[in-house]
Amino acid sequence: MSASVALMVAVEGGIIGDGRTGANLALGVGLLGLVIGWLALARVGGRISTGNARTGGMSAIVVGMAGTVLAVLHAATSSGGPGTGNGLIGAIVAIPLGLGAVLLGRRTLTRCRRANRPGDRMPA
Repeated sequence: MSASVALMVAVEGGIIGDGRTGANLALGVGLLGLVIGWLALARVGGRISTGNARTGGMSAIVVGMAGTVLAVLHAATSSGGPGTGNGLIGAIVAIPLGLGAVLLGRRTLTRCRRANRPGDRMPA
């Protein structure tokens, strides 16, 4: 199964399920990306001491983009309009969730880059 076929099966709700399954998948992936981005941003700020903030930022960007792509594909391939039970509203809500995860990941990487500049470090 190629990647494009797997994405289309995920967007259409898989083998079993109704039309909302693809939208729910996109919502879940977008929300997961937001959580990863928030945790990575907390790592950069020093509120969480475990893990690597740079890896978390990159993960948030990747997961957020995946959620956005799934949501856009579901919104583009859904039949009917809002309120018909095909998950169009869920897909529309999932798009900003995924984009928010991408923005949190980008902000984390920017803060990591600023923290690594030698001119910005305070003397010990």
